[in-house]
Amino acid sequence: MSTQKTFARGSTAPGPVTHGTIRLYSMRFCPFAQRARLVLRAKGIKHDIVNISLNDKPDWFIEKNPLGLVPTLESPSGQVIYDSPITCEYLDEVYTDNKLLPSDPFEKAQQKMLMEQYSKVIPYFYKIPLGRRNGDDHLEKLKSNFFAGDSITMIDYMMWPWFERLEALELKPCMDEMPELKKWTERMFEDPAVKDTMHSVDTYKAFYKSYNAGTPDYDYGL
Repeated sequence: MSTQKTFARGSTAPGPVTHGTIRLYSMRFCPFAQRARLVLRAKGIKHDIVNISLNDKPDWFIEKNPLGLVPTLESPSGQVIYDSPITCEYLDEVYTDNKLLPSDPFEKAQQKMLMEQYSKVIPYFYKIPLGRRNGDDHLEKLKSNFFAGDSITMIDYMMWPWFERLEALELKPCMDEMPELKKWTERMFEDPAVKDTMHSVDTYKAFYKSYNAGTPDYDYGL
């Protein structure tokens, strides 16, 4: 079963995961959870989504993931995996169609090194230009459409959610100083997985307004 409305404390746990699918515990506006949604969509993996209220988490969710974080995956056999890079790599390894990570160990290591570098600036992404500048320099040096070549791979999906939110946070003008990143974002907006998982600028603005007020409306727009 797939749901858009959030499950909060006191809610009844969803039923077992259907055979032949995988379940994603998510939150509609979480950039880390969006990474997993992008991979699921890009690879065409049959799945259902259960959205969690992150400030009022159900007890049954904490039992599955004591850290209470999204994204969290659950298989039909009850196996639970969490942490966004780990869930995404797991999906790419288990579901072998439309591979997003390269098979070559060196190329895979290069993507992971870039991701590790980027992860260190994620907490400051909207405050300082370092993360964006590094990305622009990388694309200019590589002279390709995406971060690992001329087609979208895992690293593009891992970085994308923060760029998608720039306009909603009134930071889109900063991209004018980074032409390669600006062209990359334009290409990414045309990707079917991106289109399928994104929200409108107005929806993001409304959510962040409620979030900043201390009462996040996880179900905004439903």
